[in-house]
Amino acid sequence: MDPELIVRVLAALTGAIGVAVCLGYGLWRFLALALSAAWAAFRTDPPDLRIVRYTGPEPARPAYWAGQMWRDAAFAGQAAALTVWYLLTRHWLGEVVRRRLLRGRNGQTGELADNGFGRLLLRLIAPGTALAALLSALLASVLLAGVALFFAVQILLVALAALAAVAAGRTADRLWKLGLGIRMKCPYPGCYRPFPLAVHLCPGCGAAHRELRPGAFGALRHVCRCGKALPSTLLAGRRGLSARCPHCDRGLPPAVGTTRVVHLPLIGGTSAGKTMLLAAMLDGLRSWSHESRLTVEYASPDDLREANTLGQQLNHTGWTLKTQGGQPRALMLLVGHGRRRRLLYLYDPMGESLRDADTTRGQGYLAHADGVLLVTDVLAAPVVRRALRAGDTERARAARPADLGPVETYAGFTGELQGLGGRRGRLPVAAVVTKRDVLDQLDSLPRPAEPVEAWLAGIGLDELVRALGHDFAAARYWVVSAHAATGAGALDSERRRAAEPVLWLLSRTGLRVGGLLQDRRKQPDGPDLPGPRTGQDTRAPQAAQDSQAARKSRESRAATGEERSNTP
Repeated sequence: MDPELIVRVLAALTGAIGVAVCLGYGLWRFLALALSAAWAAFRTDPPDLRIVRYTGPEPARPAYWAGQMWRDAAFAGQAAALTVWYLLTRHWLGEVVRRRLLRGRNGQTGELADNGFGRLLLRLIAPGTALAALLSALLASVLLAGVALFFAVQILLVALAALAAVAAGRTADRLWKLGLGIRMKCPYPGCYRPFPLAVHLCPGCGAAHRELRPGAFGALRHVCRCGKALPSTLLAGRRGLSARCPHCDRGLPPAVGTTRVVHLPLIGGTSAGKTMLLAAMLDGLRSWSHESRLTVEYASPDDLREANTLGQQLNHTGWTLKTQGGQPRALMLLVGHGRRRRLLYLYDPMGESLRDADTTRGQGYLAHADGVLLVTDVLAAPVVRRALRAGDTERARAARPADLGPVETYAGFTGELQGLGGRRGRLPVAAVVTKRDVLDQLDSLPRPAEPVEAWLAGIGLDELVRALGHDFAAARYWVVSAHAATGAGALDSERRRAAEPVLWLLSRTGLRVGGLLQDRRKQPDGPDLPGPRTGQDTRAPQAAQDSQAARKSRESRAATGEERSNTP
C-alpha cells in the first residue's frame, strides 16, 4: 500500500473527526463550562474571600459598581479562561486522549476495549479527538472574547449611569442650595466655621456618616454597616436625619442644609440693652405670628430652653442677667412667610468682646453676618450726658447706661467687621435706640421722634448717623423700649416695634415680610411710632403713658411668667 495515501486517509479521518467532535460536542462543552464558571464568579456572597472589605473611616458599604463589580468582572474573565485551559490540557489532552484513547480505553468511561481491533480503533481516533479539543478551545476562546467585550461594554454603561446619577444628585443639591442661598455654618462658639456637608447620624446604630452624598458609597442611598439604608440627597430625604457639625461635632438643627441661614449679631456696649432687646424681639416675632402669615418656631429644644430661661429671668426680676462667657452661641429661629423660610441666627455677644480690635477679631461669626443690629444707648454718649440737668442725670444713671457711648462702640468693631467678612459695604444695619421709656421722661432732651436719624443728629450723634450711612449699604433706625415690650405686662405695640428691625433685615434677604412694617401703622395699637424714615411722631406722650402702664403692670405681675412653646 502507498504510505502517502495512508497518511492522507488518516489525516482526512483525523480532520473529519476533529471537526465533527468540535462542532457536535466539544465547542459547546467548552462554552457551557466556561460561562458557568464565569457566572459562578459573579455570585460572590460573604464570606467569599474575593470580597474586599472596606476598612476606611466612613461607616458605609462602598457601592457595588464602585469597586466590587470590577473585581467580580476580573474574577469572571479569569474563571472562564482557566476553565478553557483546564478542559484543553487536563481533561481532553491529558485525560481523554493520552490516558484513555491512546491506551485503548473508552474516552468516556475509561474502560479497556474487549479486543485488539477495538483498541486500535480507539487509538486511531485519538488524534482527531486532540484536534477537536484544540479547535474547541480556540473557537470557544474567540467567542468568549466577544462575550467578554460585550459584557465589558455593559459594565462600563452601568458605571457611567451610576456616575451620571452621582453627578445629577450632587448638581441637584448644589442648585437647590444656590437657588435658596443656603450656606451652612456652625452656630457654636469657638467654631463658627462653614462646611459643605454636615455629619449625619444613622438612625439605626448612631454611626456618623461624613460623606452622605452621591458618590462611591452610593448614588441614591448609602448602606450603613448596620444594614440601614440612608438617603444620600436632600430630595431623597436626607434632611430627616440628625446632623452634627463636622468641625466641632455638636448637634445642628434639622433646618441646617435645607433653609437659608441669616446671621444677625447684636452689637452694643455692656449694659446697652442687647439681651433685653433680644427678649423683646422674640416676643415681638411671636406677636406678629399671631396677627399675620408670619411663622416662628425655635430651631431646636436647646433654643426653646434658652428662650424660656430668658423669659423667666424677665418675669422674676424685670431685668436679664449680664451676658457671660466668651463667644456667644447663636439663638436659632425658623422664621417663615408664605412658602419661604429663613433659619435666623441671633448672636448676643458680651459688650467687652467688641471693645477693641483684638477681641473683635476673635468673634468669628461676624465674618458670616448678613446684617447688623446696632444697639444704641444714647444715655452713654458723653455729649448726651453733658446735656442732662440734675434730675435727668439721676434718671439716666438709674437706667444703667452702657460703659461706652454708641460712637465709641461702633468705632471699636466696624473696622474688624470689614476685615473679617469683607462685605460691610453690602450689609444693611438696623440701628435700634434702646431705653425709650427713660428717654420719654427726660426734660433735658427732645423726646424721640421720627425720623430717628434726625433726632439722633439733634442730640449730638450726627457723627454716628453719617458713619452708618457711609459704611453700610442701607441703614434704618428705631427707638424701642425693651422694658415695655417684655414680661407679663408687655404691650403688643411695643413687642411688634421691637421685632421690626429683625423683620426689615430679613426682608433684605428675600423674605417677604417688609409689608408687615407698613401694615402695622394701620392697626389701632400701632401708630404711636411710625415706620423709620417716614412720617412724623405725634404720639410721644401716648408712648410715655404706655411705658408707665407697662411698668405698673410689671410691678404687679406674678412671680412666674409664660412659657414659650416651639409653635407660637
